[in-house]
Amino acid sequence: MSVAFRRESDEEHLEPKFELPIPSGPNLVTPRGLALIRARVDELEAAASAEADDEARKVIDRDLRYWRTRLATAEPAPAPAEGEAGIGSRVTFRLAGKQRIVTITGHDEADPDAGLIAFSAPLARALMGLAAGDAGDFNGQEDAIEIVSVERDERVGKAP
Repeated sequence: MSVAFRRESDEEHLEPKFELPIPSGPNLVTPRGLALIRARVDELEAAASAEADDEARKVIDRDLRYWRTRLATAEPAPAPAEGEAGIGSRVTFRLAGKQRIVTITGHDEADPDAGLIAFSAPLARALMGLAAGDAGDFNGQEDAIEIVSVERDERVGKAP
């Protein structure tokens, strides 16, 4: 049938609504990360039940599907060996002559501006398994990272 004889609805011109992408791989979390996911699910469930507008509720429901999936798939990260960088560790290191401090966390807890990086980030992958005094490869360069210290970060080791 010719386009001229079709009735077009407003729906045909709207951008499609996609689900929020789930990061690939395991959903490893710190105790704080798990608590944050649970709190987000509770917050969205309350918002969904209070929302009267259908369109606004669809947006909340989409977010809720994401966070329920993250909660259902959450796996507590194993504690790294004492003094070894892993999920939940606060790592002080030197890279390109500058000293930095980061904490390695799960995906949903990551906040690079606050020094919290996901375990799947290239920098975190380069740091994991190293201990104070070790050197590690990063960004194609051998021994680009020098570990100054590794300690458990109490901020992520317990629920807020």
